[in-house]
Amino acid sequence: MSDTLTDNYGIAEALEALGIKDTNPGLSTGNQWMQGSGPEYTSTSPVDGQAIGKVGSATEADYQKVIATAQQAFVDWRQWPAPKRGEVVRQFGEALRKYKAPLGKLVSYEMGKSYQEGLGEVQEMIDICDFAVGLSRQLHGLTMHSERPSHRMYEQYHPLGIVGIISAFNFPVAVWCWNTALAWVCGDVCVWKPSEKTPLCGVACQKIAAEVFAANDVPEGVCCLVQGDYVIGELLSNDGRIPLVSATGSTRMGKAVGAAVGARLGRALLELGGNNAIIVSDRADIDMTVRGALFGAVGTAGQRCTTTRRLIIHESVYDEVKEKLSKAYTQLSIGNPLDENNHVGPLIDKMAVEQYENALKSAVEEGGKVVVEGGVLEGDGYESGCYVKPAIVEAENHFQIVQQETFAPILYLLKYKTFGEAVAMQNGVAQGLSSALMTRDLQEAEAFLSNAGSDCGIANVNIGTSGAEIGGAFGGEKETGGGRESGSDAWKVYMRRQTNTINYGSELPLAQGIKFDL
Repeated sequence: MSDTLTDNYGIAEALEALGIKDTNPGLSTGNQWMQGSGPEYTSTSPVDGQAIGKVGSATEADYQKVIATAQQAFVDWRQWPAPKRGEVVRQFGEALRKYKAPLGKLVSYEMGKSYQEGLGEVQEMIDICDFAVGLSRQLHGLTMHSERPSHRMYEQYHPLGIVGIISAFNFPVAVWCWNTALAWVCGDVCVWKPSEKTPLCGVACQKIAAEVFAANDVPEGVCCLVQGDYVIGELLSNDGRIPLVSATGSTRMGKAVGAAVGARLGRALLELGGNNAIIVSDRADIDMTVRGALFGAVGTAGQRCTTTRRLIIHESVYDEVKEKLSKAYTQLSIGNPLDENNHVGPLIDKMAVEQYENALKSAVEEGGKVVVEGGVLEGDGYESGCYVKPAIVEAENHFQIVQQETFAPILYLLKYKTFGEAVAMQNGVAQGLSSALMTRDLQEAEAFLSNAGSDCGIANVNIGTSGAEIGGAFGGEKETGGGRESGSDAWKVYMRRQTNTINYGSELPLAQGIKFDL
């Protein structure tokens, strides 16, 4: 690391603080670390193309050992009072505060998002821990009136068991924590397969959690890590001992997970692709619109599931929006994401770059008109080959490439005449994650949020499609998978519901007035 550009940004110190080595074990059940019998993965930074470290991976036999430990841990962990489990999560949140800077730096360097976004991702982890701590004292059910005399009826929630977590590279730590913080206070144990593109983020999080869990005598196996490729994901999906699999990634991957989990009648919590749009009304604040669309389209180099991919603009303000947005694009600084003067970092790898280039080519072939040229950047600072220029293309909503999600900074401009037409265009894709409307018209705002408006899981007014807070449930409809994570009552998916009826009388009346006398 000492000879690399990124050393100027404290990467070596961050890795040391997090306990990241040249070679790292890829399996853990808490304090017990195992190298694994599978091949080693080399994590390479898209920032400068440098190898950060190696991580061991699991075979099926390794996986079976981890699951057996998790099963045993659940027997003990579910008996801990929920507030006591919440205290452990509180301490984990405090540990994340301690490690926020180095972990945020690792996220930035291994994934490629800006350092500020890396810090923001760790802050999401801290926020969900705070949320979960309060939740640990209110995992409430309901009391209902029984139709039978001298009977009391109520419902309560119990832990599910093992929660399998499959996470994506673009949010390599936060989404894992969305799941674990809630699952832990609910009494579940977790087995995590991080993305093989960001394995060191998984090692770092496991080390931080293990430190806290050891200090609290948490059973070995409550927090497990299993590094590997799609084979580990298949094992998790097909394992009948795992009642819930939470998977974040592409729609293609989610369909495979959903089919496997559904075939064994398990639960799948799916957070999949997004093809998000902002509708720009003729009554919009144009300057606010440009700021919101700019971050939504180029933040994390277009690699957020909530990235703004379509801008649906009223014909009367179309040229003004296009001109101002194009000018804003010329002011973007692209480069090392650890340099806070840069706005846009690299794509995750060269495969992503190829998909970006193919999408731009397809858009033009279908009749799109390039407004802001894209392209791959070369030269000093771009040696990794993963840096591209954010592009803007005028297009039509029906274009095949517009209907797809390209995980890259490509923004399509679309024109509309009537508000109803705009909503139909917004909804006229297979995905249904995030959406937004820019307007100062109350009627338009309310119509957009009505049951005849946006069909997405997230619908915003006068803010962009990105930047969800943990207090609200996060997720989407249609090919986005229908799952909900993070806030609101998302905790219920990590528990099983049980209805209880107690007869405290001396008779045994049947429901619905049924008579069964001998």
